[in-house]
Amino acid sequence: MFDLALEVLRVVEEAAIASARTMGMGDAKAADHAAVESMRRSMDTLAIDGTIVIGEGERDEAPMLYIGEKVGTRNGGGELLTVDIAVDPLEGTNLCATGGAGAITVLAASERGGLLHAPDCYMEKIVVGPAAKGAVDLEAPVKQNLKAIARRLQRGVDDLVVVVLDRPRHEKLIADIRDAGARIRLISDGDLSAGIAAAVAGTGVHAVMGSGGAPEGVLTAAALRCLNGEILGRLVVKDDAQRERMQAMGIRDPDRIYTTRELAPGHNLVFAACGVTDGNLLQGVRYSGDGIHTQSIVMTSAPARVRFIDTTRLENKPDVKVRFR
Repeated sequence: MFDLALEVLRVVEEAAIASARTMGMGDAKAADHAAVESMRRSMDTLAIDGTIVIGEGERDEAPMLYIGEKVGTRNGGGELLTVDIAVDPLEGTNLCATGGAGAITVLAASERGGLLHAPDCYMEKIVVGPAAKGAVDLEAPVKQNLKAIARRLQRGVDDLVVVVLDRPRHEKLIADIRDAGARIRLISDGDLSAGIAAAVAGTGVHAVMGSGGAPEGVLTAAALRCLNGEILGRLVVKDDAQRERMQAMGIRDPDRIYTTRELAPGHNLVFAACGVTDGNLLQGVRYSGDGIHTQSIVMTSAPARVRFIDTTRLENKPDVKVRFR
């Protein structure tokens, strides 16, 4: 899987470049389509027998990168690596469409069975970094969790920054965080990117709270397995039809609280993300006369490696210069 890391990096880089071409044009669907098309083309050049376990949705709803779709060359000489793949071709489609901060392209891979097949529903989540690992409880009051995080970080609650999706459903959560004395960073989209930032020192994010997409929760867990952070998640059941669908997917207890390792149980995990627009974690795609510049993060769980990578795709011109940034 370690050998796959740089190939996966190429997949998210090319998807970021493709979607960044649509940045600020006000068309979220076009931005997502560009990322999906690019990611599918790139993955079909990898020497893997891959299966999409988290993608753009069911086959009838998503013509490409749907759940269950096979990707990779799947032929040729030699034994192919069999992997499960989770993708968010463009996390923050609206952010890309409006030129907002924090849009990224994301892919995680593991050996077969290493990523939870999460249904397309909401998940209640709490995400913290390594220092606060084991200190939080999804069922505990907000104030208690914030005090526990502050204690582990050896600072006051009023020094904490908590990221929350700006949604009406989070009205009480926001009030509770403010009542506890912590600061809030409201975001319009992109709780996956925020979850990764919570586990990286120096980003200014100490926790993520609230409900967001369950598939994004699994992708976050894959990243946190590499970063030694923690996510706790519980599926949010909307109605009886959704409950029946969960049971059909093998989820017997929809009220179960999942740990990081239960969401991403793989022994050999690879995670890669590339910035599309500037954010707390990664710079966005930049175009210049000398080439196209991207910034990415690629991680593996075994061996434990985290790489921040700046890449320049040079223009094919005689006077091109490589600049130190």
